Amino acid sequence: MSHIALYRAWRPQTFRDMVGQQHIIQTLQNSIREQRVSHAYLFNGPRGTGKTSAAKILAKAVNCERGPADEPCNECDACIGITAGNVMDVIEIDAASNRGIDEIRDIRDKVRYAPSEVQFKVYIIDEVHMLTAEAFNALLKTLEEPPGHVIFILATTEPHKLPATIISRCQRFDFRQVSLDEQTEHLIKICREEGIEAEEDAIAYIARLSEGGMRDAISLLEQVSAFADGRITLEAAVDVTGGMAADHFYQLAEAVKDRNVAAVMPLVESLMQAGKSADKCMENLIYYFRDLLVMKLAPQGGAATERIVDPERFKAMADAFTPVRLFAMIDTLNRYQVELKHASQPQTLFEVALMKLCTLDEGAGAPQAEMSGTATSGSQSADVARLRQQVEALERKLEQVLQNGISSGASSSDQAAGKQAARTSAVRSSFGGSGGIVRSSVKLDPYLATAGSPEFNQIRMKWNDVLQGVKDAKITVHAWLKDGEPVASADDAILVAFKNTMHRETTEKPANRDIIEKVMNTVLGSSFRIVTVMLKDWQAASQGAAAQKIETLELEPERTNAPQASSRPEWVEEAVKLFGEDLVVIKDKN
Repeated sequence: MSHIALYRAWRPQTFRDMVGQQHIIQTLQNSIREQRVSHAYLFNGPRGTGKTSAAKILAKAVNCERGPADEPCNECDACIGITAGNVMDVIEIDAASNRGIDEIRDIRDKVRYAPSEVQFKVYIIDEVHMLTAEAFNALLKTLEEPPGHVIFILATTEPHKLPATIISRCQRFDFRQVSLDEQTEHLIKICREEGIEAEEDAIAYIARLSEGGMRDAISLLEQVSAFADGRITLEAAVDVTGGMAADHFYQLAEAVKDRNVAAVMPLVESLMQAGKSADKCMENLIYYFRDLLVMKLAPQGGAATERIVDPERFKAMADAFTPVRLFAMIDTLNRYQVELKHASQPQTLFEVALMKLCTLDEGAGAPQAEMSGTATSGSQSADVARLRQQVEALERKLEQVLQNGISSGASSSDQAAGKQAARTSAVRSSFGGSGGIVRSSVKLDPYLATAGSPEFNQIRMKWNDVLQGVKDAKITVHAWLKDGEPVASADDAILVAFKNTMHRETTEKPANRDIIEKVMNTVLGSSFRIVTVMLKDWQAASQGAAAQKIETLELEPERTNAPQASSRPEWVEEAVKLFGEDLVVIKDKN
């Protein structure tokens, strides 16, 4: 029996024949039984899980001459005709090759005509996600207002590519992958009824390779059956599918365990000479190491190891690896598997991947970092505690210097150092006893007096260069500093106002401050230090200074000697007060 004949013979003809989709079958049967069939369905799921078969069975069930029935009889003319594809009212369309707007317009034009042979006209659109945007728009109108005699069944493996407007007008059913046990049971049933002798290990291996698709499992069964000449063995299944035998797994794992690169190369060459594909070998090796890992971490969990014929040997191999190393090897093989899909020399890349496994450190991989995270965190906490104690000791010494003053006998360099320390303590953040931030207030009077000066304007014009320099030095510091805005300068300090407290405090950290001041000295060509303030405090101080200045100007005439009586009108006097004598010109119209 050929592959096509076997697949057709075992293609589901009734809902009872469907494997692994009981939740969907029950829902569809209930809707038919209660005469609540929807006008549009969306069947979504992996390939080979029965979407198109379920659509045809549904078309037979609603059009059965003995129904509508929850199971088609497969004996009446309607059921037989739909099974053979001879009923013109059940139309199956492949959207991959009929994806344009013209095909959908043709459906829209013909959908209003009543069926001629059966009760319902059924449109089955396979791979519907391949339709163009224009075709979807044309289909949408039909789905919104369908005639009562029409049922649409849309099938797809990629529902995320469908417009939400289409999905919302359909009843959606998600077909799941068929479980390993269900596939194995169904394949054994096929072998028994077709007179094919097969080993259980071989059937389990075929089911595992099909990845949950019943159609692929039947195809592989037919292919292996033709090769094995009536008796399917595990070795035959491995040879036909291009996989690796258990002994090949063991030899490669042994070489990787012993870090024996010299043994890996001949093994790979023998696999390639035997006609094995590099990508399939890589995939099988990932499964093998995965099974080793499951055996290592959950020995009582019933690990799926259908390809392994010697459990004792397999367990001994699992004991030879640590979980950390297995995690790292699986991660490495997975990365190389992605690259293998586009590699021009797949055998070479497979060899490189195996050599990488042989040279991996025992502690490589993310799990090692996770297991050592506690110890690392503890050592970091101890370092932070020591640094905090040192900072607190320096602060106490600095406070003593500020309280006692600088002795008159001190040298000029000592005095300069003391002044610098005083400035630093006045503006810098430091660690407090509770780990918080303790910040001294900044005297803003010197900065208010020089705000807007030509010298500061020059600094402001170059501030973007300062930001760019900080970004080049360390981008994280730039992210905090760009929240600040230079507002004034006095002596050798630049006052930067921040909107956000956290940005200001992070900028004040000694390491970040050093980076900023080095960049400022380079860009501005002079030695400057940075002083920070909250923007709201600076604005309040600026407004207060402006108000005080205006008040002083208004009170100034009262403090002077009594002025001479002026012959000018009062409004002229006000203009002179506002604009000054030089700008006010009085002209007599006469």
